[in-house]
Amino acid sequence: MSSRMVAVLLFVLTLALSWVLGGWAGYSQVEQETLEESFRYRQLVANELNRYLPIPELMAEHPVMEQVLLNPDDPELILAANQEMQRMATIVGSSDVYLMNARGLTIAANNYQEPDSFVGRRFDFRPYFYEAMATGDSALYFALGLMSNERGLYFSHPVRAGSGELVGVISVKVLVHELESQWHRPAALSDAEMVVLDNAGISFLASREDWLYRDFSGGRNGAVPLEARQRYPDRELRPMDIVPQGRPWGLSEKSERMAIPQSEGRQQNDYLSIETPLPRLDWTLRVMVSTAPVLVSRVGFMLGGAALYVAALLAWLYLRERYRREAELAFRGEQLEQSVAERTRDLESSNRQLLAEIEEKERAQRELRDTQQELVQAAKLAVLGQMSAGLNHEMNQPLTAIQTYARNSRKFLEKGATDMVDANLSEIVLLCDKMAELTRQFKVFARKSEGPPTLVDLRQSVDGALKIITAQKSSEGIRIDWQRPEQPVWCHGDLIRVEQVLINLLANAVHALEGQPEPAITLDIRACDGHWRCSVRDNGPGLPANTEQLFEPFFTTKSVKQGLGLGLSISRQIVDALGGTLTGHNRTDGPGAEFVLTLPKKEAEQ
Repeated sequence: MSSRMVAVLLFVLTLALSWVLGGWAGYSQVEQETLEESFRYRQLVANELNRYLPIPELMAEHPVMEQVLLNPDDPELILAANQEMQRMATIVGSSDVYLMNARGLTIAANNYQEPDSFVGRRFDFRPYFYEAMATGDSALYFALGLMSNERGLYFSHPVRAGSGELVGVISVKVLVHELESQWHRPAALSDAEMVVLDNAGISFLASREDWLYRDFSGGRNGAVPLEARQRYPDRELRPMDIVPQGRPWGLSEKSERMAIPQSEGRQQNDYLSIETPLPRLDWTLRVMVSTAPVLVSRVGFMLGGAALYVAALLAWLYLRERYRREAELAFRGEQLEQSVAERTRDLESSNRQLLAEIEEKERAQRELRDTQQELVQAAKLAVLGQMSAGLNHEMNQPLTAIQTYARNSRKFLEKGATDMVDANLSEIVLLCDKMAELTRQFKVFARKSEGPPTLVDLRQSVDGALKIITAQKSSEGIRIDWQRPEQPVWCHGDLIRVEQVLINLLANAVHALEGQPEPAITLDIRACDGHWRCSVRDNGPGLPANTEQLFEPFFTTKSVKQGLGLGLSISRQIVDALGGTLTGHNRTDGPGAEFVLTLPKKEAEQ
């Protein structure tokens, strides 16, 4: 058998299997919907029966019922019973309430004033009468009314005398229109029908009017029994033309498929029928749902099966082609192995040469980093060297004062003036502390930076830089306005390296202010878009036109004695390594220059 015939046969089998599975899924869904609707209406009937069952028993306990049955010739009692019947009918919402004596003769009714009143009529042949008299308990019956010709539920209960003897029966008739009106087809079931059958298979409730009073037994009960004809007087009780179709595969025993021909053109409608017994009565609820959705389910399954078949066929063709190509590639791979082996030897030689070049490059990079660190440290020491004269001047005054205080203390000690000696010693201690603080700041600045950037309070770097700058003789006469924030300014940086940048900027500002009237330097820190912005402004002559050239190595506008032009270049490298920026420009609000240092903002660790 060829591959094409096998593919066609498998396709036909797939469609057949999809048809069967689609029918099972469709019928299962219809059955589930039918069961849900049967349960809903069964609960509706049970609630309606439970609502009216205790009412006749309560009515039978009324004293006037016993009195009028024991005294049927008393017109006042009969009138009181009739009026009480009217009131009861109004309260419970029933159509008729009437009282019968022990022989089934009606002696009082709520319709006593109407032409078709029940008064004077005998109902001893009705099951709701003789069953209540026979059992001494409540009875329930369904039938067409003899006078009103309307369908109704009859609830009855015997009336007992004080001695316990049964003296009559009170009956309440409730029309079934309310039960029928609450039969609503769900939105998903556009072709669902419902009938309620009695024990003879006669329909007395139906969703279609032409299905009322029809025999749905299908001839199982033979001829229509006399009781059914008495229950539905003047009704033809024609049998329904039902064609059984058997039970679909996979459904429960409750389900049955049937066809019911329509009056026009004898077209048949297929239904899935489920019968459910109703509570307390020998009634049967039959819900019939159209099987039209089954065809849709089957078509959907067939389309899905065809799609799966096509997908599987394409996958098989793909795998077959893939295996063919893999075999071809394996053959070509063997041919390539020889050339690969030859090329491998050449690549190994190239790799060894490349590794040597990489090692050389890494060594050069390490040397470059070390050189940069040494250059930064050299710049620090150069700054310290430039500031040494100012430091000597700053240290000379405290030393002179200490020498003076010490000589005076010896003279006061010879004279016994110990209080003056103590005061002089206190001044000496203060001057020593001042000198220690000044030298400590210089030692911290001269130390090499260690480790990666951390969390730094930018205010501390500014404070340290100011201590070193103000110790210089060149800063005398310059007004420094440091607008120090009250809260910590946490940023991503390094305390020593940031301090070196600020010292460089402040030293440049001091040099620019030489010979300027009213020299002033302003420092402030502000937050800006996730960064801290530290500005250093002076009121000197300003910067040359090309400000970026200032950050090039060995470019300087100062004399050779004041520097080599590396300070700003090294400062920018430091700031770039910390993830910030360093820029300079002339001020727009007056004479002078402004340098701006920005560093990433960080949150303090809790």
